[in-house]
Amino acid sequence: MTMKCVVVQGDGMGDEPIADLGGKTPLEVARTPHLDRIASRGILGLTRTIPRGVAPEGEAGTLAVLGYDPARHRVGLAPLEAVSLGVELGREDVAFRLNLVTVGTNDEGVEVMRDYAGGHPPTPEAHLLVADLAEAIGGDGIEVYPGVGYRHLLVWRGGEAGMRTLPPHPLADKPIAAALPSGPGAERLHGLMRRAADLFAGHPVCTARRARGEGAPTGIWLWGHGTRPVLPPLRTRFGVQGSVVAAVDLVRGLGMLAGLRVVDVPGATGYLDTNYRGKAEHALAALDDRDFVFVHVGAPDEGGHLGDAAQKVAAIERIDEDVVAPLLEGLRARGGDWRLLVTTDHPTPCALRVHTAEPVPFAVAHARDDERGRSVKRAFHERDARELGIFLPEGHGLLERLLRP
Repeated sequence: MTMKCVVVQGDGMGDEPIADLGGKTPLEVARTPHLDRIASRGILGLTRTIPRGVAPEGEAGTLAVLGYDPARHRVGLAPLEAVSLGVELGREDVAFRLNLVTVGTNDEGVEVMRDYAGGHPPTPEAHLLVADLAEAIGGDGIEVYPGVGYRHLLVWRGGEAGMRTLPPHPLADKPIAAALPSGPGAERLHGLMRRAADLFAGHPVCTARRARGEGAPTGIWLWGHGTRPVLPPLRTRFGVQGSVVAAVDLVRGLGMLAGLRVVDVPGATGYLDTNYRGKAEHALAALDDRDFVFVHVGAPDEGGHLGDAAQKVAAIERIDEDVVAPLLEGLRARGGDWRLLVTTDHPTPCALRVHTAEPVPFAVAHARDDERGRSVKRAFHERDARELGIFLPEGHGLLERLLRP
């Protein structure tokens, strides 16, 4: 294809009205002139990325944005990270997400989740912890692999896949006992988690962080498990070759399964401090030899999980200024036919601090939009998308529409 297409996914950008923001959502409050221009001159709408009955995880929402029906293609969170890290899974192997977490005790002496991200240790510190963790709990079919920040991977060769595991994000300041892994093989995981807690209690990295007044991991949380995933590539489905720009291993792995080339960006963290502009620059460079690029920015989702509306607003504004603006400028300078889709995978409301399955806004810019003399007064946020835009009930159909000649 000769047309160039870019998809920007601001992870978790959607939200609900927040009292401290004057009853508005972060997207309504954020200064987003470039996104608003797209909404005014291009296509604005609302779509459902999470089908009814499907859990609103990032895997499902990102599948939909990449054109796959999440109700048909369930591939699991941890197996995607295994793909990204180059970890081969056999037929009987089970991969688990391994979060560094901070668990404390409340006034009643009950263990509660204090921080799903273990104080957000930088990747170099996290790798020191994970290296020692791999030595402490590895063996007898257990393997540990380092990821980015607080997100890592555990593989149980020939392990149990039928247990229940739950994410740590919804447990903020809540008891953890009922959310621990349960079912066949759960006791094995409990033992690994206890040994990790013993290791971190006196680990130099954790001790140094506490001495500096910083949050420190006290253990690990195992969840999001699954077996070896398979997806039909985008090239087969839509005749497109492309790239993925992402720091989060889940998204990188999903892109690889979809047949996309992974583009590494220095300073990309998957967190609030990521290299926003670097993502845009590398995405534009990726269009030199491929016609499609998927750009993932995880920062708004982190703001939602923290329950920090100000951080979420700031992340959205950075996406507008340092991702969308340079992408538009670069696409216009390139000339020819191009299209840009901006959307999100799911809402992450600050009040709830977890993902929800509500419909999300999307906007599409086209090379010919700037030639239009008139525009419609509307902005890129949930209210205008709902009241002034169109509604697509199936979000996984967006990409196919975008790629049509």
